Amino acid sequence: MPVSPGQPVVAVLAGEDPPGDLGDVEVRLADDADLADALSGADVLLVWDFLSHAVPAAWRAADTSRVRWVHTASAGVDKVTFPELQAHPAQLTNARGVFDRPIAEFVTGVVLAFAKDLPGSLRLQARGEWRHRETTTVAGRTAVVVGSGPIGRAVADMLRAIGLTVELVGRRAAAGVHAFDELSSLLPTADWLVLAAPLTDTTRGLLDKAALDLLPDHARVVNVGRGGLVVEPDLVAALTEGRIAGAALDVFEVEPLPADSPLWTMENVLVTPHMSGDVAGWRATLQDQFLANLARFRAGEPLANVVDKSLGYVKGASS
Repeated sequence: MPVSPGQPVVAVLAGEDPPGDLGDVEVRLADDADLADALSGADVLLVWDFLSHAVPAAWRAADTSRVRWVHTASAGVDKVTFPELQAHPAQLTNARGVFDRPIAEFVTGVVLAFAKDLPGSLRLQARGEWRHRETTTVAGRTAVVVGSGPIGRAVADMLRAIGLTVELVGRRAAAGVHAFDELSSLLPTADWLVLAAPLTDTTRGLLDKAALDLLPDHARVVNVGRGGLVVEPDLVAALTEGRIAGAALDVFEVEPLPADSPLWTMENVLVTPHMSGDVAGWRATLQDQFLANLARFRAGEPLANVVDKSLGYVKGASS
């Protein structure tokens, strides 16, 4: 991989909380409005603000002839896999490995919270109401986890540790993994459906009315993947009509979730603001990961976490 002579120029889509010291490089901090200017003539693009939608327009407006590497500080790459970047020789890397355990802990916490009706207890406590209830056990229940990459596998391992049977679903069948075309046969067995897949042409809208109708009425959906995995109006209808028991949603098609969304006020829904993988110290971990790859880039060594831009995830990894 050729590197420009002297200090590499790193354009950083920084957002409100930019990274710290990136070392002996020329750093061009940018927001959405001036990203194109920062990107022109840069060697590297660091998409630190990975929730921004600014990269495609800025890329088209910039001179990207020198760009050799794009890194997004997120596991998902759907906001940076647009046609012009896919056709560009620059390598794309992601933050694979940073969010696996935090998201697995989040999913496990949600499963236990719903099984033990902690949301109901908090509502009753707020009203000062003493009401004895029975809750359910998770032991022996079944979770269907869609997405067999590192996050999905971490979720599966942790759910198994608390007693669930887990059916893992990925792009293709492998040892312990079902292919996507088997999903419809697994949905009727799901007490929990966990979505942890990347957003690709194959996975977009996979949870639609037809899929929801296959779930038992006591099933709950957990989405920690991408909002586009779900056809949101179909999910709202299923929740409203009682065709499924509930949902925990950390990602949405439109973020922030609009104030008029019915999901905000449903008692059987937990809404969180795209935070399932964000734990104390996560930004420092993301920066360390980028710096390690930057050292490889400057030395002309192979980069870690190279994404297959045509598929939308790291080469050699399941999805």
